[in-house]
Amino acid sequence: MLATENLGGVLLQTQPNFAWLTAGGSNMIDISSERGAGALLVRRDGKRFVLANRIEMPRLLTEEISAAEFEPVEFAWEEEKSALTFIAQRALELLSGGSLGCDFSLPSPVRTLESEIARCRYQLTSSETERFRCLGRDAGEVVGRLVRTLEPGETEKEIARRVMAALAACDMTSVVTLVAADERLRKFRHPVPTDNIWQKLLMIVVCARRGGLVASLTRIVCVGAIPGELERRTLAAARVIAQLFSATRPGASGSDLYQVAVRAYAAEDFPGEERLHHQGGACGYRTRDWVIHPTSPEHVQVNQAFAWNPSVTGTKVEETCILHDDNIDVITGSSDWPSISVSVAGSNYELPAVLSL
Repeated sequence: MLATENLGGVLLQTQPNFAWLTAGGSNMIDISSERGAGALLVRRDGKRFVLANRIEMPRLLTEEISAAEFEPVEFAWEEEKSALTFIAQRALELLSGGSLGCDFSLPSPVRTLESEIARCRYQLTSSETERFRCLGRDAGEVVGRLVRTLEPGETEKEIARRVMAALAACDMTSVVTLVAADERLRKFRHPVPTDNIWQKLLMIVVCARRGGLVASLTRIVCVGAIPGELERRTLAAARVIAQLFSATRPGASGSDLYQVAVRAYAAEDFPGEERLHHQGGACGYRTRDWVIHPTSPEHVQVNQAFAWNPSVTGTKVEETCILHDDNIDVITGSSDWPSISVSVAGSNYELPAVLSL
């Protein structure tokens, strides 16, 4: 990428990119900030540096990376606070020629290259794939166990707190936690938890992060018998996601995949549902690296992860998967969860149904 863009180096300070380049390390201090404490510089000749003030450097070198991997460049915190461009200027001084790119917006002459950097992350290495599988498995199991301990009468906020605590106990952070009880499930596609009290129907959505990677899933439970209309709509959403799984193949474009969803909804007698919520897309160190839409120019790559989340008003099916050649590996399954079996083009997909409590 540096050669293609004719750059002397690239500066990475956002939390997703720091985690990616350090195989799960963290420069996060303030979760309200996209940029972390400490930056990584990769020079065109392969030389790597970590730039951090004297507050952060000791922890980074002790707990996140080593001086053997990234040469330390330390400075006073007062210097760093003196100018927004201070770290970029230090990085420029370390280049052996050429201009500097970075993953956040800075004044010229530094070039912002987040989309180009993101494309370097898309194809997972074998170790990333294994870490992702473990994350997806743990997230699916934790949520699957937890929902069986919930009882009607709890508020959405109480349920959300329990979900986040259960994930945290397994070293996962829920970067997105949505909970919808009863009528709120039909009203809102992104139901931020409220004081609404759960009585019969409940949807839980999590995007669980560990080591920088993020796995997304949705589970729906119902007290007692599941209404027939809910089953019909959930089956339709399951068939849509199965079509997306089947079409997630190397070279497929985001716009092509969007049309797959459009046709799938229409075939299920729910035309236009794709306009009420995005359908998901590529993921990894962000909840979504890109989302399919009518003019999406992105293309599917081998060893890339995807989180698909088709919804039909009142229900949703969401799982995270990894593409290996022509095989889809769904990584967020919950054991002993009722499933909907859907076959597409000779492949069978087991998808989460509504659980009756």
